[in-house]
Amino acid sequence: MQNNLRPESMARINNFELANAFIEEQIAVIREQVGEKKVLLALSGGVDSSVVAALLVKAIGKQLVCVHVNHGLMRKDESENVVKIFKDELDANLIYVDATDRFLDLLAGVSDPESKRKIIGKEFINVFADEARKLEGISYLAQGTIYPDILESIKQAEGKKAVKSHHNVGGLPEDLQFVLVEPIKLLYKDEVRVVGEALGLPHAMVYRQPFPGPGLGVRCLGAITRNRLNALREADAILREEFDINGLAEKVWQYFVVIPDIKSVGVKDDSRYDGWPAIIRAVNTVDAMTASIEEIPYAVLHKITSRITNEVDGINRVLYDLTPKPSGTIEWE
Repeated sequence: MQNNLRPESMARINNFELANAFIEEQIAVIREQVGEKKVLLALSGGVDSSVVAALLVKAIGKQLVCVHVNHGLMRKDESENVVKIFKDELDANLIYVDATDRFLDLLAGVSDPESKRKIIGKEFINVFADEARKLEGISYLAQGTIYPDILESIKQAEGKKAVKSHHNVGGLPEDLQFVLVEPIKLLYKDEVRVVGEALGLPHAMVYRQPFPGPGLGVRCLGAITRNRLNALREADAILREEFDINGLAEKVWQYFVVIPDIKSVGVKDDSRYDGWPAIIRAVNTVDAMTASIEEIPYAVLHKITSRITNEVDGINRVLYDLTPKPSGTIEWE
């Protein structure tokens, strides 16, 4: 694991000059590593995998095969937007895989967060392997692993437990058949964005809010059910829409909804209504290692609460998480 640790002498990439130097260096590394062989890229559509895709296109062109897997844990309309942007607009070599049932069947009844992450990570690799068997000459798997993923997945000192396993680090199976290509694994999130802009990626793509590899699977707390997952997806869409309307989308680094597997008594149509709470989290950070809480105007919170409780079946309360990192993590699971 020592080979994955960032050298202390490595300069922070905070301008285009350093970003362009990094890009040229990685293009050379990728070409030397890959040669004439093909690379399979796990393309989520987030900034990390998008920057990796742009680097690989510059380095090896049509040797890159992008695979977008809809695991049923995406945000509302997420997969449709990925296909539209990368396949229709950017003309990427993109394969779309709808594996919703495959993932949700494996996750049925699983409540432990680490188990969920590792199941999702392992099945991602299984899906890629299935797709690779349909293609010729696939030897490499590219991933958008970044440095905080590595830091949070290893023990930093004796007696300290790993914060959590990431699907692209701790969850990889030992018998992985691909050689990994991870060109941004030593970068922090803010550095990835600078590199993305230097590569010419659209601003909206580069500053798209982060989305975890396990997707809504780590925001539908405890054992995932389809009806609670659907409620989460709709509540999250309302939150993102209201943040856009009220000019908060560019001010807040990451904002989302989590729904725990608990119910409380509520009232709807003058009758008892047992429902889940929707918990809003909005944080700001530079490197994802620490995070502060964004203060959302009460008028906006009231509007979001009203919409979620009135428009989303199964939710009867809205709560706001005020915990920074540490002591909390950015995600709940």
